[in-house]
Amino acid sequence: MASATESSPVDGRRKAAAARRRERKAQIVAATREIFDERGVRDVQIEHIAKAVGINRAIVYRHFSGKEELFAETLVGYLGELHDAMQAAADSTDAPREQLAAIVGAFVDYGCAHPAFVDCAQQLMLRPGDELLDEIAEGALYRLGVGITSCLTILSDVLSRGAEAGAFEINDDASVLANMLYASGLGALQLARLGILVTEKAPGVPVVDQVSSAQVRDHLVRSALALVLPQPA
Repeated sequence: MASATESSPVDGRRKAAAARRRERKAQIVAATREIFDERGVRDVQIEHIAKAVGINRAIVYRHFSGKEELFAETLVGYLGELHDAMQAAADSTDAPREQLAAIVGAFVDYGCAHPAFVDCAQQLMLRPGDELLDEIAEGALYRLGVGITSCLTILSDVLSRGAEAGAFEINDDASVLANMLYASGLGALQLARLGILVTEKAPGVPVVDQVSSAQVRDHLVRSALALVLPQPA
């Protein structure tokens, strides 16, 4: 008889099956990321992802409840890279104002370099929270939450330290402001991706004009600083 510390053949098969499942899931997420980076998010179907992995769509649905959950898991990877970029920006200086400018700049730079990250994040934000809770497994939601908060915490910590040092004036909780900056930043990144804006050259006469990613970056940095810098008496 096997001792309590020995694994039974059944346990071994279960562990092997679990490992294969994790590997297959990672392959699907990797293929999704590759397709997103290549062609964007909006026109990608489960069939495209399954074909890239060399499986049929039914196998994809064995691992993910649907596109929303797959998008969430893929977004986790983007958020990990964004976290590293924002942390490097925060570590580049000790001055709160320069830290905030560097972090916001790093966010914009990453979003411009990875437009599929913007699409993926916006796609999930378009869904009501209760629908996401119903459609995305608890584990995937947890990983997504960890990914988002890991980025937002870098920002909120800098805001809090700046307020404590007297460099910033913050009316709201720092975490609230960090979330607002993240959401508005995603919208501005979409504008940078389009590269166009609408202006009114004369009353009732709209004109399409151009906007560069550098302009969007500069605007977001200046807007973030304007929200927190003390106003002259």
